[in-house]
Amino acid sequence: MVRPPLTALDRERGRLLGAALRRARGSRSMVDVAAAAGVPVETLRKIESGRVPTPAFFTVAALAGALGVGLDEVARLCVTDATAPLAV
Repeated sequence: MVRPPLTALDRERGRLLGAALRRARGSRSMVDVAAAAGVPVETLRKIESGRVPTPAFFTVAALAGALGVGLDEVARLCVTDATAPLAV
């Protein structure tokens, strides 16, 4: 299965996700958060740096849970004006 190339919007959402997770992590170490979430520390590092702009849902859910952040809040932090749904 060939994965379609990422769009600029995908990359921007990934950057916003990484920044949101970094802020939520605060002074906690990557090792502590990754261990609490059950994900490799390198995965967290790649997400925070934007090298993995579209991580798996369950990875994001595990990280959000370990950080005490709701998925609705994570989603809200990853929306830009360009990605916001149109008002109906």
